[in-house]
Amino acid sequence: MSGIIIQGFLISGLYALVAVGFTMIFSVGRVLNLAYGIYIMLGGYAYYTLAQVLEFSKAISLLGAIVVGVLFGVLTYFGIVKRLLNNPIAVEISTLILAVVMQAVVILIYSPAPRAIWPIVPGISRIHNVIISWNIFFAMITSWVVLGALLIFIRKTQVGRAILAVSMDTKGALLSGIDPERINILTWALSGALGALAGVFFATYTQLEPSMWVSPLITAVAVVIIGGIGSIVGSLVAAHIVGFMETITTTVIAPELRGVFTLLLIIIILVILPKGLLGQEET
Repeated sequence: MSGIIIQGFLISGLYALVAVGFTMIFSVGRVLNLAYGIYIMLGGYAYYTLAQVLEFSKAISLLGAIVVGVLFGVLTYFGIVKRLLNNPIAVEISTLILAVVMQAVVILIYSPAPRAIWPIVPGISRIHNVIISWNIFFAMITSWVVLGALLIFIRKTQVGRAILAVSMDTKGALLSGIDPERINILTWALSGALGALAGVFFATYTQLEPSMWVSPLITAVAVVIIGGIGSIVGSLVAAHIVGFMETITTTVIAPELRGVFTLLLIIIILVILPKGLLGQEET
């Protein structure tokens, strides 16, 4: 039981980091960014290139990966999303196509072979007879520090409150003197940063490969639907639910069924609570 609790908390922190970056885009822009998984993949490859190919320090490599995520997030907004804001379906299709194209580009540059990435924090420890990787523990702590800082930023700063205002009512925010365009750019930049950071942790937790964006994207969609589309707090709650469900499935039931019960939970949530656990009804 202690192993399930510990492992559940560790993976939940990583899932929360993935989901919040994804849900911020929908909360502000009301579009589903299916290229979000690419920020995760590019973050992993950027860290690998800087840390293991160019041999920069881990801190510089991590910062460089985040910068790559920010730049790609902003470019996605200006290159595709801004032109199609009035057509959410076109945004979803275009961002998915972008993700597939970027995967092909990465394969051309790096080859399709999976690669191992050195852990950011090496070593293991034992807690209540449960072997814990210091790397995933560092990922969890970093995730919660980043998410805590993000929540404080959104709720306590003027810019953060502007993000909330745009997410609630774009026209009302505009009448209040808030520039929705600037808020959209900032949100896409934050989303790219969170995705890239999560990508570094995912790559060091599993392995680096061009298709590594698919699983985190599915997880993000699952967490956002369960927690409530557009609700950051709902995403945090749902991340724990999904994290513990997957931990129980892999350790108690069967690793092959990982993700199955999460998908079943999505169906149940959509039938019973269409807006999710903490989502708001669309007006």
